[in-house]
Amino acid sequence: MKLLIQRVKKAHVDVGNQTIGSIDHGLLIFLGIHIDDGPASIPWLVDKVINLRIFEDDNQKMNLSLLDTKGSILLISQFTLYGDCQKGRRPSFTQAAPPKISEPLYEEFISELKTHPISVETGQFGAEMQVHLINDGPVTLTLEK
Repeated sequence: MKLLIQRVKKAHVDVGNQTIGSIDHGLLIFLGIHIDDGPASIPWLVDKVINLRIFEDDNQKMNLSLLDTKGSILLISQFTLYGDCQKGRRPSFTQAAPPKISEPLYEEFISELKTHPISVETGQFGAEMQVHLINDGPVTLTLEK
C-alpha cells in the first residue's frame, strides 16, 4: 500500500455536484493498493499515520500528531499512485490492484481508522471525484508498506 499524505487546513471531495466528505484541520490521504497487498499491513499504516508527528508545536517544530491536534482524516482511494510512467507516454496501471481486491482493503483501512478517536471522512470508491484542498505548509509525504 502506498499513501500520499497531505497536511491540510481544509479539504473536501465532491462527486458530481455534491460534497460527500469534508474536513477542516487534518490529513488528506490518498490510498493506493498494490496487486500484492493484503490486510496485514493496514494496522501498521494506520498507527503510523495517526501518530506521525507532522504538525507544528508552539516552537514551530513538527512535533505533534493527528491525535495530539485532534485533527481529522479525509481518505481517498487512488489507484493511480501505482501508475508506471517509465515506458511510453501512457501510464501503465498493471501494479494497481483491481477493484475486487482493492475495494475490500480500502473499506478495511477505513474501519481500522475508525477504531481510533479521530473523525474520518471518505471519498467514494471508484467514482470520478473532485478533491479540493488547502495544503498546510505545504507538507506532503509518502508512506509505503
